[in-house]
Amino acid sequence: MDFRWEIIGEYLPFFMRGLGYTILASLIGFLIGAVIGLLIGMGKSLSNPILRLPFIWYVNIFRGTPLLVQIFLIHFAVMPIFIKPPEPLISLIVALALNSAAYIAEIFRAGINSIDKGQREAAYSLGMNHAQVLRHVVLPQAFKRMIPPLGNEFIVLVKDSSLGAVIAAPELFYWGRVAVGAYSRVWEPYLAVAVLYFVVCLVLSYVQGFLERKYATDDQRKKPKKNLRRSRGAAGH
Repeated sequence: MDFRWEIIGEYLPFFMRGLGYTILASLIGFLIGAVIGLLIGMGKSLSNPILRLPFIWYVNIFRGTPLLVQIFLIHFAVMPIFIKPPEPLISLIVALALNSAAYIAEIFRAGINSIDKGQREAAYSLGMNHAQVLRHVVLPQAFKRMIPPLGNEFIVLVKDSSLGAVIAAPELFYWGRVAVGAYSRVWEPYLAVAVLYFVVCLVLSYVQGFLERKYATDDQRKKPKKNLRRSRGAAGH
């Protein structure tokens, strides 16, 4: 096969710039999604079924529709209301944040529910209110158990950000498509893009493994295989 290295060399600066936008969009989307997901996870834990309903349906809608459709709706229908013309990168970040919030909410809810009720009752007996119990007792312990699924969710989000190419968000896969269009060559651009995604996800996997070992609870040390499940699979997919 005639492999043209000069195509990769010519587009490498664009690939690296696109990789930077990929990581930036994924990181911002993940952080915003974590904040929204925490609120939704707490909302789904409310005892009142009527107040709980909007949070349940938020999760159902964003988990029950493809991310690609969500990106199109946000970019072409929602964002023009606020920004004209809509900025593809902002649309991608918003879509990733709203989508990941639905999955992170389930991670938070599962993590919070995994804490023994006896600890909450003991905290209440000491005079703490609900917010104080969450902040000082439940969340610090639950967070350690949430590190594996949250890490998996971020890795999934990095790969899902490639869908931003369909709205011309200048992330990594977008520049791969540009190179393919310019040279009518498939192997060189897409292999280069795949290698860069692989390296980033591999590094993230090692970072996740380090954090898991550092903050592992006694239960996780006894059952390490459970940490290997993908967060979206563990969340019910």
